Amino acid sequence: MPDLAARLRIEFHWRGGPDVVFADITEWWRDPVVLRDLPPALTALVPGPVPTVVLGPASRGTLLGALIAAHLGVGLVEVRKNDRMALHSPFHIARDLPAGYHEGGARLSFRRALVRPDDRVLCVDDWVESGGQALAIQDMVAEIGAAWLGLACVVDDLGDRAEVRARLGVRALLTAEALQAD
Repeated sequence: MPDLAARLRIEFHWRGGPDVVFADITEWWRDPVVLRDLPPALTALVPGPVPTVVLGPASRGTLLGALIAAHLGVGLVEVRKNDRMALHSPFHIARDLPAGYHEGGARLSFRRALVRPDDRVLCVDDWVESGGQALAIQDMVAEIGAAWLGLACVVDDLGDRAEVRARLGVRALLTAEALQAD
């Protein structure tokens, strides 16, 4: 039986045509062994104190974050994209992503009361490419005064962005380069 990293590689596909290629990870969510094994594998990557809360950006970060929060016995905060409730709300904290981010930027937000100054925050996502989302989330966490423990993700696609990787404390099970080779 293949280990978790092997299962992730087997159930991963690059899709698209000559102009647009995208990562298809949908088979990961269908595999109950992957769902069972991802939370302990990702949390084991992050050294130090146990988080008190997990932040997961919508949508797959929230899915994965819920699994990890349940595994750790802590709460989850969904980081929403383009939430109209957060537009002019003093109860939300928000950051705009750069206009060049994927399909033209986005606004990330969550309710301020859900992350407290004494929290230890673990951010979770399936894939980190530019680090834009995680950097925005890290800035919001810093504004609140909570401790940032790092970003745990399945795939690190930061390439040569070592400064971003270090600032975020990125820990990943796989690299995009390893998936290119498969």
